[in-house]
Amino acid sequence: MGEIAIKVDGFTKYYGDFKAVDGISFKVKKGEIFGILGPNGAGKTTTLECLEGLRTIESGVMEILGLNPWKEASKLKNLVGVQLQSSSLPPNIKVKEAMELFSSYHEVKPRYGLLKRLNIDNKLNTQYHALSGGEQRRLAIALAVVHNPEILILDEPTASLDVQSRIVLHDVMKELKDSGTTIILATHDMSEAEKMADRIAILLKGKIVVIGSPKEITASGSALTKVSVRTVGNSLEGTESKVSDEYYVFYTDNPGHKVTEIINLIDSKEDTLIDLRVERPSLEERFLEITSVGGVR
Repeated sequence: MGEIAIKVDGFTKYYGDFKAVDGISFKVKKGEIFGILGPNGAGKTTTLECLEGLRTIESGVMEILGLNPWKEASKLKNLVGVQLQSSSLPPNIKVKEAMELFSSYHEVKPRYGLLKRLNIDNKLNTQYHALSGGEQRRLAIALAVVHNPEILILDEPTASLDVQSRIVLHDVMKELKDSGTTIILATHDMSEAEKMADRIAILLKGKIVVIGSPKEITASGSALTKVSVRTVGNSLEGTESKVSDEYYVFYTDNPGHKVTEIINLIDSKEDTLIDLRVERPSLEERFLEITSVGGVR
């Protein structure tokens, strides 16, 4: 497993009589990007807020770098960076002032280069309330990583971001991971989770219903693999395939066998293959499968 950066064991959280999180357990190793997915109300934000030390836990264990995030928050101050879904920055604070404030809090020099990289360096004297939603999100990300934290917690980091800003953020995340930073990523963007996360936990009604790498999770579902084929002639006409944009499309639970069968059929009819694509089920398809039936099949 490698050296453990985050340990959660039997974590439970109530709001009154409502059990928001029900005895979940997981470990995150150092330098890993760990995704947390789930529909609204699944317990994602509660889990993050407890990891961040913003809320106490009813039972179980939570440790970040061996420290209790609630009782030992001062020791974690310069070790953890947090980007929240909604910012609590004063509406009239300027971008430059926010950078100086967070840098002072973490006892580091302001990193204006981060603002330039995230394309908000031209907003140094703009007040927070005057920024667009995407600009506010980019500022929050810059403030979360200004002190090069060992642990970075990102809650919907790319919401409201344009395509270019998403690419920049993903590059920053990869660089942080390569330098040894451990990242917790909570997102509704399935393609982002599939692309960025080493492992993923899917929460449903306060419980973890599946945990593993994106490939492990998608491979465990009942969805079929899609094989799309385009040829010069019409050698695949009359098969069980569907036709879409000049491609014959097959769905199978045994892609290796199906591809061999298709190629043999094309050769036997002296046709010529132009293109062949094999697409495994996506994480989004597997997520919908899990959440629609209330658990793992």
